[in-house]
Amino acid sequence: MRTPASLPEWLEYIERIHPRNIDLGLDRVIRVKQHLGLNLDTLIVTVAGTNGKGSTCAMLESILLAAGHRVGLYTSPHLLRYNERVRIGGLAVDDDRLCRAFERVEAARRDVALTYFEFGTLAAWVLYSEASLDALVLEVGLGGRLDAVNALDADCAIVTSIGIDHTEFLGGSREAIGLEKAGIFRPGRPAIVADPSPAAALLRHAREIGADLQCLGQTFGYVSELGEWMFWGRRGRRSGLPRPALRGDYQLQNASGCL
Repeated sequence: MRTPASLPEWLEYIERIHPRNIDLGLDRVIRVKQHLGLNLDTLIVTVAGTNGKGSTCAMLESILLAAGHRVGLYTSPHLLRYNERVRIGGLAVDDDRLCRAFERVEAARRDVALTYFEFGTLAAWVLYSEASLDALVLEVGLGGRLDAVNALDADCAIVTSIGIDHTEFLGGSREAIGLEKAGIFRPGRPAIVADPSPAAALLRHAREIGADLQCLGQTFGYVSELGEWMFWGRRGRRSGLPRPALRGDYQLQNASGCL
């Protein structure tokens, strides 16, 4: 087969190499990651949830950039161009760099049939490993425990609001779905729950593995005030904060999770 020469050709190609669009599991990604020899020596924040994870990732990137850090951001899906999924230093990566990363993944995958999302995730990691990042923010694609993003260990994991979504893959209840999303938590590391009514299974899993569980309304929270808001947490209070540019009072729970 002729090697794809452009980003549209690569995207068309990676849609075809796996028989299913969604095939949850970490084995394929971990095998190819090992073949690539990837080493992402940076702070990793992973975000899962049904609602609010995109907003949370956007706010995290903005906060870290404003603090002077070099930040990578991986999100999905994209709105207009695939490049939106892979950002470094606040900018989308260009076609040429994405194509070179796809070439590396294709050479490393050998006989492993990656899904579209897995292939793209590995290509993003190739670019992030070369970028000398201070921090990397990863948005989970689907669920958490078996999502390709979870092949990297998060230094801090955030779960936003949980609803009933993708029941054919995650289970038919908030408890089952919450447990899948709790799979991004790691022992001894911050597990931030920004859902005001979290599933009991999610909290139980965090405690069982010894994660540093921090919950909205218990360990941290917010007070909505006229034209501004106040955040409170382990390190004290911050009052007079401007409201997030993203509209809706529910964005304050996402912003609180970020802080």
